Amino acid sequence: MSVPMLKMGLVLSTMAMLTNWMSQTLPRLVGLDQTVARLGTSEKFISVVYPGQDEGWQVFGSVSDVGGKCVCRLLAPPLNHCRKEPRTTRLRQIAEHVQNVSQYLEMLDWRTSRDLQHIRDTEKKIIGVEMRVKTALNNPRTVTDKVLQDLEQSVLECIPLRAVLARFKSEVLKVEVLKREMERVSSSLNQEQTHTYSSVHQLEQREIQLQSRLHTCASSIGCGKLMGISNPVTIRSFGSRFGSWMMDSMISSSDERVWSMDGYFKGKRVFEYRSLRDFTTGHDFVVHQLPHPWSGTGHVVYNGSLYYNKHQTNVIVCYHLLSRSVLTQRTLSHAAYNNTFPYSWGGSSDIDLMADESGLWAVYTTLMHGGNMVLSRLDPVSLELVRSWDTGFPKRSAGEAFIVCGSLYVTDSHLNGAKIHFVYHTDTEMYEYTQIPFHNLYSHISMMDYNPREKVLYAWNNGHQVIYNITLLQEVKPFTDT
Repeated sequence: MSVPMLKMGLVLSTMAMLTNWMSQTLPRLVGLDQTVARLGTSEKFISVVYPGQDEGWQVFGSVSDVGGKCVCRLLAPPLNHCRKEPRTTRLRQIAEHVQNVSQYLEMLDWRTSRDLQHIRDTEKKIIGVEMRVKTALNNPRTVTDKVLQDLEQSVLECIPLRAVLARFKSEVLKVEVLKREMERVSSSLNQEQTHTYSSVHQLEQREIQLQSRLHTCASSIGCGKLMGISNPVTIRSFGSRFGSWMMDSMISSSDERVWSMDGYFKGKRVFEYRSLRDFTTGHDFVVHQLPHPWSGTGHVVYNGSLYYNKHQTNVIVCYHLLSRSVLTQRTLSHAAYNNTFPYSWGGSSDIDLMADESGLWAVYTTLMHGGNMVLSRLDPVSLELVRSWDTGFPKRSAGEAFIVCGSLYVTDSHLNGAKIHFVYHTDTEMYEYTQIPFHNLYSHISMMDYNPREKVLYAWNNGHQVIYNITLLQEVKPFTDT
């Protein structure tokens, strides 16, 4: 009985987990949680109720633009899909049947235990009767009226044993019937189990298709304009007042490593952690000893290489982290350095390297530009200037800066109460003043950079490493649902 019951439990447990997965886990796996957008993004998934036409599946959610126009839609089973599936009903019927059989077997077990105890007690009396009869047969003179009365009483006490034995015979037949019934149920369960595993495999394949559709849909969401910055999340408290930390900014990268560089003056040690979790705990790290010290905190890791400003020069160095060697170094022509035109907090932050969806950038200034911020697009291999823009904003008045989708965002201060104050758009070569507040939790920001892969801001805030999620007003490119 135990094997079929275990199989039954396995199948019912599988169906329960499958139902829960269909209604809860599957939407999250493909990024379709109805209430929470993916961390660090501004995608909005809107639940809909109209039916779909794909194998009976309903439209679970869609991605819409700002005007409410549907960009693409994804299909998923309804929440009660598994509960209405015929095999689920069949399994529930089998479960009820097995429960009834189990209850009857429990009753039989109890009665059998009771009758066995009665048989054991009666067995002692029968042995006593047999001994008295043998004694009487061997010594007839010892048989008295008293002995006969005791013997008669003992025999009477053994008579109920006949009823017990008759009941045993009947219940043996019932057990044989139950045995055949359990064999039939076990066969049905094996069949249902096979169908269930087949359904799970189909769902897995469907989930892969949904993920592919979601990636295609997500690719139709283009760059956007920064609209808001969330409250900061403190990842770690580490190092001095000034520093920088980052992950690889290449969008297609799957590298989960984290790098930190403490200080802004003559540092050469770069700490590398295997993951954000390791960085949070401060465990499992290696140290890179750079061949040249750095200046400032405007470093960036892009496509497996660290880009930084060489100390007391306007030279940019490309250091390959895997081979631990310098791939390229090039002078940023006429760029001021050595605290000539830093951000308002100082720290030799004359040259700020950064990356966005379109590539590698440098923010700096020159004497020819009168101290105004210059934004230049760099070739990540040769470090040559691709194109430059004069933003017209004085660099010494900026607290920090970062670039999102080709637009440079500048904070008005590095101290408490900072906000995004100025934006320069490279596509239109226009600027605007804005008021986008954010919480400067620890009152002194010496590094603030955007990571296009994670769509978050990394900041070094007075010896604390924090992350800001951002909200983008996204543009929608044409998309065809295939």
